Amino acid sequence: MRTQVQVSIVLALCLAQCPAVRAADPPVDVGSNRQLFVDESLIAEKRGVRLVLHAPTRRQVAIANDHPWEKYGVSYMVTFRDGDRFRAWYRCDAQPFDQPRLTGTAYAESQDGIHWTKPKLGIIEFAGSKQNNLVWCRSDMKNMAPFKDGNPVASPEERYKAVIASMGKSGKTLLGMVSPDGIHWKLMRDEPILTEPPFDSHNIAFWDPWAGQYVAYTRGVRRDGKLGRGMASRFKKGVRWVRRATSKDFRTWTPLEPITTGGHPIEHFYTNATVPYMRARGLYLMFPSRFADAREPTPGWKYGKGVNDIVLLSSRDGVHFSRTFMEAFVRPGPDPLNWHERSLYMERGILQTGPCELSMYAMENWRGDTVHIRRLTLRPDGFVSVRAPYAGGELITRPLRFAGRSLRVNFSTSAVGSFRVEVQDLQGKPIAPFTLTACADICGDDVDREVRWKAGADLGRLAGTTVQLRFAMADADLYAFRFCE
Repeated sequence: MRTQVQVSIVLALCLAQCPAVRAADPPVDVGSNRQLFVDESLIAEKRGVRLVLHAPTRRQVAIANDHPWEKYGVSYMVTFRDGDRFRAWYRCDAQPFDQPRLTGTAYAESQDGIHWTKPKLGIIEFAGSKQNNLVWCRSDMKNMAPFKDGNPVASPEERYKAVIASMGKSGKTLLGMVSPDGIHWKLMRDEPILTEPPFDSHNIAFWDPWAGQYVAYTRGVRRDGKLGRGMASRFKKGVRWVRRATSKDFRTWTPLEPITTGGHPIEHFYTNATVPYMRARGLYLMFPSRFADAREPTPGWKYGKGVNDIVLLSSRDGVHFSRTFMEAFVRPGPDPLNWHERSLYMERGILQTGPCELSMYAMENWRGDTVHIRRLTLRPDGFVSVRAPYAGGELITRPLRFAGRSLRVNFSTSAVGSFRVEVQDLQGKPIAPFTLTACADICGDDVDREVRWKAGADLGRLAGTTVQLRFAMADADLYAFRFCE
């Protein structure tokens, strides 16, 4: 561990170099909500530190194609915690891609998010038997995306809802579905809820608990902007994109509008896997499958050119998304069967499967005999960190208003790394006794550590006032912070 003299030198350099944040910056009311550094929205000053994207770790296969009705595909999974268990719904394909396909929706559940079972439900007949886990199967409808409706006025008969794409004679539309239990489904009505195609990948809908409305993120098209690296304009309508619509009753929807990502080069986005990140109120995360359709890493692949990876977008309003990183969140990796078109999709859902573990899921090997859904893991809030090198650096937040009495941090340091926190006024002056030099040296690896000063940890007298936080760090990563009682 660094000596006290070394830490003092680093902190003294930070003190000498950091200008005060402009008092004119409007304060951000963070309340007692957890704050992640997935974008620059909370950052006023950075010196010697940078934002780092962290890729999840590939784990075991969660859903394999081990039944006849799944032989040619398992994908487009939606998963969430429901009471004392995790539940999942996923697409399954019973015929090859070059034949008329029988596509259904299957169901699985788990106690730990790691080991999944496929119960025999006795609902849908396949090959003369109902001993399977199918909950829906119609040749003219596919890609169901269920969710549990958190709307307090939703009826028990419609506690679970879903969207599904119709491929019938009327063209591609999006239909609504309802269920009392997530197992027995029916169409909400014959008429579609959204009618502006295309809808030919995984369209996502959910009840937004913060905005108090239903939200849908669908496949779409974008026709403007500069193409990104590895992109081509062979897609006749433009660039594959993501659109958004909202509804108060799940029946009448606003017109679909494209999401925005600032001035970054545009890229083909297939699936979107959008979720409200429930550990941080007001934060929406999206994991599009980025399709580089001009590349041909598998020459002669019979379904055409292209290769996929997965990227990370974040938003504070669900409409304007930040491309903090153009780099991939999940790469195809060493598996050669992930190096062809549409072979890698992020599935929809983030599960907390341990005190220090989030589980996500990705489809791999699409169109191959070994197609499967794999579990990925990440530390809680661990998508992006503020990283300081050994030489040290610091970050100052925008002006904040908070609720609570203590400050807690999600962080990791090396054996010699550390960081300290200071509370400042709007002129950048330390507020005693919460100064940098009075802060207890923080080191280790913890998802929720209380910050303490010589006088203690009680920040209650500052609650509701406008302050700034200053993090002075060395060989450390800071993922998130929150105020609490």
